[in-house]
Amino acid sequence: MSAAKKLWLRRFHEGPEDGVRLICFPHAGGAASCFRQFSGDLSARLEVWSVQYPGRQDRHREEPIPDILELARRVSDVVGALDDRPLALFGHSMGATVAFEVARRLEAEGTPPVALFVSGRRAPSIRRPESVRRRDDHGLIAEIKSLDGTDARLLEDDDVLQMILPALRADYRAIDGYEYRPGAPLRVPLVALTGQDDPRTGRSDVEAWAGHTTGAFSLHVMPGGHFFLDAQHREVAEIVADALSRTAAEPRSAAS
Repeated sequence: MSAAKKLWLRRFHEGPEDGVRLICFPHAGGAASCFRQFSGDLSARLEVWSVQYPGRQDRHREEPIPDILELARRVSDVVGALDDRPLALFGHSMGATVAFEVARRLEAEGTPPVALFVSGRRAPSIRRPESVRRRDDHGLIAEIKSLDGTDARLLEDDDVLQMILPALRADYRAIDGYEYRPGAPLRVPLVALTGQDDPRTGRSDVEAWAGHTTGAFSLHVMPGGHFFLDAQHREVAEIVADALSRTAAEPRSAAS
């Protein structure tokens, strides 16, 4: 394993030695381990790797990267080198935007993914002012609690908070500061997923992802809120596996 791959990617389960490799991108404040169950659901059919952003878990001593485009550049340099098999990208919340920007870079470099899965995030072209990064620690924690994505007991532990707040604040700086740069749409299949009760992402916001590709587009509305993936990981895994079963046999040049 290369040093860059070892630094940025984590694998929790063995997968097939051929076929599609799926790269998963965590939400704001999230770490690679948030996809552990999801990886297990898919391990018999796909090789699943999760991105480990700087500033969390085993990279907690590193400075987080508070910029979506810089984060995408760094990740694309790593995953772009994994050219031995077809590649698909899956991102949740902030991770969906990072995955989208990585897909743009890979396609521009002539190595497009075979599919892009975006979960719990509005389309990049839908711009709304956000100011979570300007809140104090209590306000930031209140935002996280409102999304029900973190065990409330952890948010009451001062030691845990001191570990996660710097990365969380940096991620919200990245989200708040992100500005979509208009350009040619992707040419790869794009699958969007959203929770029917998500307080931050409306259905029309997610439907707008269709304008970001000339490839096939599908939308799945799942039971639950912003973190529907936690409870619906098996169902989402089936959606991913089904979509990739239709694209894995296609030559990579078909999307370029």
